[in-house]
Amino acid sequence: MTALLVQRDPMISLTRACSALGVSRATMHRRKQPPAVKQPRAKPTSVRALSQAQRSEVMAVLHSPEFVDQPPREVYGTLLANDTYLCSVRTMYRLLTNLGESRERRDQRAPVHHAVPRLSATAPDQVWTWDITKLATLTTGVFLNLYVILDLFSRCIVGWMVARRETSALAQQLIVRSIEHAGIGAGQLTLHNDRGAPMTAHTFDAMLTTLGIEASRSRPRVSNDNAFSESGFKTLKYQPDFPGRFRDAEHARSWMRQFTPWYNEQHRHEGLNGFTPNEVYSGRHVELSVERQATLDAAYARHPERWISRPPLLPKPPTIVTINPAPPLPSAASPALQNEVVPVESSVVSYTNSHRTNRT
Repeated sequence: MTALLVQRDPMISLTRACSALGVSRATMHRRKQPPAVKQPRAKPTSVRALSQAQRSEVMAVLHSPEFVDQPPREVYGTLLANDTYLCSVRTMYRLLTNLGESRERRDQRAPVHHAVPRLSATAPDQVWTWDITKLATLTTGVFLNLYVILDLFSRCIVGWMVARRETSALAQQLIVRSIEHAGIGAGQLTLHNDRGAPMTAHTFDAMLTTLGIEASRSRPRVSNDNAFSESGFKTLKYQPDFPGRFRDAEHARSWMRQFTPWYNEQHRHEGLNGFTPNEVYSGRHVELSVERQATLDAAYARHPERWISRPPLLPKPPTIVTINPAPPLPSAASPALQNEVVPVESSVVSYTNSHRTNRT
């Protein structure tokens, strides 16, 4: 727009040209002038500012052995109690900020980084995962504790307990009896759990060491690290016949004695592609998959038009179940094609240098 006004016919006045283009003359003149350069102005020093000697005195007090690890408010209060006033708390913070010392002055515990638990199971009784959930009672504020152990590969409940307390001693009883019932030897099992008080007790770790069980723990405040147990508790508490509140521990045990056989022997687990946990735990899913595939083949023979792309194939339980699977490795470089030239930078540089040498 400014270029049109500058290159206008000299016979046309600036006023008429600006009116025709809908531009103000003041805007035109302002755009033609070079931008004004603002000179930085020094910030005036406040008359209330401390002198350099006073700043040094305050910093000497803050760095003294008595106050080197104390916050400014603590220093200010202590000095005032001793009839001494150097400056305000805000001034102390400002002086510390200028020196990069405004962060926490006390010794802090170094952050602890917990490794991501990565477990894999290719057969039953290789990895167990367990947890404790609360069961509400008819008395407000009173809860029962349900201990449940799941086999990672088959999702089968291999042990459970209902107790009024949540202790490491009760957890040890459950683990020991479940291992004896399953006949698991030392060095065979990995036990995964979260970081609750019963799981982190020293006596619990000593029990695992004695039995030859490898311990695995979730990261703090990461429920996804124990997702299989959490999913099992949701299945339990969302059952249509779940009471919601129990009269006492015996009532909860009576209900669990009905739920556990249903879950292990009748529940068509989605993660197992329709097989029950007990079928996978016992290994019967192999022969059952053959029978069910024959059923699908017979249905396909009767009505092939119902399957458009291909005959039906029975989905089988996964052959490997993992907790926090490892990220995939970067793919290897693909081989070069016959008509592709892969540059070799070192050879190019060597050729260029020798070519220049020959020319000179």
